[in-house]
Amino acid sequence: MKRWLIIGAGDVAARMVPLIQHRARLFALCRNPEKADYWRDLGTTPIIGDLDDPQSLTQIAGIAEGVFHFAPPNLGGDKDLRTRHLISALSRSNSLPQHIVYISTTGVYGDQQGGWVDETTRKQTQSARAIRRVDAENQLRRFACHQTIKLTILRAPGIYAEDRLPLKRLSDQLPLVTKEEDSWSNHIHALDLARSAVKSMYQPRNSRAYNVVDNEPMQIGDFYDQLADHFQLNRAPRLAKEQVKNIISEISWSFIAESRKITNQRLTKELNFEFLYPSVTSCLAKLKLIK
Repeated sequence: MKRWLIIGAGDVAARMVPLIQHRARLFALCRNPEKADYWRDLGTTPIIGDLDDPQSLTQIAGIAEGVFHFAPPNLGGDKDLRTRHLISALSRSNSLPQHIVYISTTGVYGDQQGGWVDETTRKQTQSARAIRRVDAENQLRRFACHQTIKLTILRAPGIYAEDRLPLKRLSDQLPLVTKEEDSWSNHIHALDLARSAVKSMYQPRNSRAYNVVDNEPMQIGDFYDQLADHFQLNRAPRLAKEQVKNIISEISWSFIAESRKITNQRLTKELNFEFLYPSVTSCLAKLKLIK
């Protein structure tokens, strides 16, 4: 049986484990010892360790043929030190992983002024978070090339699910941009992202990036209007872009400031990937049926 290691034991990983626990022996790096029992009950062997503490990572060297790297970068700086610590830990063994699957972000493309984006689009990375993601991608590419390891990069947009929707923003009535000035955004359901990670562990190419986005780019305001209508909340007020920038937090603004429509054709054609949730609209429609 294969041995796979999960780095970044969070929501997406938890949705992935039931899909693969019959295919491999699973290990999960847990930074919080209190979560170990949860991951053990889920079907993994928990390993206590923290990517911010390189000395705690000794146990992960040489234990896995495949690595799912879902951990976000550190919060500051322009380098992803967590990925650097992971690579260093994996390198301590002569038995290196054969394949690494890394979840990155579509934020690496920066602002494309509403234009269409594919995996060959020139990056115009702007936000500090996305700059750290580019650094992580580059580190992993160098490591994979030098050690002849297969690498798959999954670039994900805004991740949502039935239990992880931004309803508080609506209840707080934070303003959105007028439709005329609004930005285009992209989404992926957390379960579809988990499914794409499993699928990509079997992709045959040595190095490949995929945009893991659903079929329906949406203007940000339309996304929130759909949520408001579905949950019977008041729609957010709409203001001019400069007004919104002066009201909301810098982090919230960074999501609104960039506009792009992203294609998923490489994912659907090369990996024959089929979405359970091809759009936010389809997810909300399923929720209505459940009600």
